[in-house]
Amino acid sequence: MSYVFDHQDAARYEKWLSMEKNRRVLDLETRVMMEMLRPVPVRRLLDIGCGTGASLEPFLNKGIELTGIDPSPAMLDYAGQRLGNPVDLYQGYAEDLPFADNSFHYAILFLTLEFCDDPGRALEEACRVARDRVFVGILNRYSGYALRCRMARLFRNSVYSRARFLSINEVRRAFYAMLGQVPVQWRTVLQFPVAVSSVLNRLESFRILQYSPFGGFAGIVADPIPRFQVSPLTLRCKVNQIAASNEQVAGWSRDCNDQKIQN
Repeated sequence: MSYVFDHQDAARYEKWLSMEKNRRVLDLETRVMMEMLRPVPVRRLLDIGCGTGASLEPFLNKGIELTGIDPSPAMLDYAGQRLGNPVDLYQGYAEDLPFADNSFHYAILFLTLEFCDDPGRALEEACRVARDRVFVGILNRYSGYALRCRMARLFRNSVYSRARFLSINEVRRAFYAMLGQVPVQWRTVLQFPVAVSSVLNRLESFRILQYSPFGGFAGIVADPIPRFQVSPLTLRCKVNQIAASNEQVAGWSRDCNDQKIQN
């Protein structure tokens, strides 16, 4: 099962998020998510590993029915305070979602797979419950940003101390293995250190740079094939009705054959 953040972890993440430069990082990441997911009003969305609710904030007031699930009660407490009543929050694990197939139009795993014991199972569950689109946001293993995060955790405890960094190709291959050759797209941001220059920060919005495989944050989106549950139906009728039907069909067949022979 996924690592469960305690109250200290949740407070540390909220403190990290309160810093202006880190908030700009989150804004870049969620902007890419919204552009790739292209959510439509009057749809249902599930945030798997919603944490303190920061990844759900961009969807507020968009006319979307929002649901979040996370194994950490501490994280869910913060999420409830941030998001309020419009969002349904559940406690549970990404690898074992308590929802039926195709319950949602969209599912997102925003910096979630890094903390799952079985990322493949978590991704499979997301594809099971989402009918239209699945978005995965990861810290790109092959980026300078991820390298700095890995180095930082050697010297101090951080929110990424227990993270397992993934690559874009790993997620793409997992999608293809589960869904076949479905449409899968990816983009990246955080090509440059956020605090260095406002000019460099504006360059992050250039689409051509977002196709760099070395951006710190990678967004990968796939369109899963809907799974429809089929229940067997019992047809009730009387035995004599079946017999009569058989006689009529047989007689009609004989008449047709006779006509063909006569012609």
